[in-house]
Amino acid sequence: MPLEPMRGFVYVRNEYPLAVVNIGIAIQQARERGLLGKNILGSTFNFDVQISRGGGAFVCGESTALIASIEGNVGEPRAKHIHTVISGLWDRPSNLNNVETWANVPVIIDRGADWYTHIGTEGSKGTKIFSLVGKVNNTGLVEVPMGITLREIVYDIGGGFQEKEIQGRSDGWPLGGCIPESMIDLPVDFDRLTEVGSMMGSGGMIVMDESTCMVDVANIL
Repeated sequence: MPLEPMRGFVYVRNEYPLAVVNIGIAIQQARERGLLGKNILGSTFNFDVQISRGGGAFVCGESTALIASIEGNVGEPRAKHIHTVISGLWDRPSNLNNVETWANVPVIIDRGADWYTHIGTEGSKGTKIFSLVGKVNNTGLVEVPMGITLREIVYDIGGGFQEKEIQGRSDGWPLGGCIPESMIDLPVDFDRLTEVGSMMGSGGMIVMDESTCMVDVANIL
């Protein structure tokens, strides 16, 4: 079934007010430049984007729960008897993708697939955005090439530890596992993280020092 989209939504958890502000600025700039709205770039194509602020439920990362939340309902998954490309948001054909995926598309089109695949590792191409938090000096969202080591992320980007020495880090929170300090030089990509019992997940990276109680962490996980 061909899609003729007229409207798009960027779903942002409500506890990220700065992200809401920044996305709002980007949407307005796109409208001013004729990249959103009616008759885009002089064509007959009409398309606009609005922000949908979610309640913060982790489960809304699942496609049908995300649709339910945008529709104003409780963000709960539903049976996928019918795919969202046939009947999705308000029972209309819908195409759901991570914003991080969409952000890579114009760069690949502009520079080509060969350029993009030169970034990263054999099995994990391109870059990945991580939410770097915990006991490091520099926290925030960081975009890094696949294959970068944990040491480079924690020390070169994160600025090292606030006070005590590293004990471990949790990746893919809350679905991932904990990686000990002995693996600090592990390259970060999908395959290597899986090999050590962790996962990439949504890109949450929590760094813990020796004051962290791993029993409490295990209980949360």
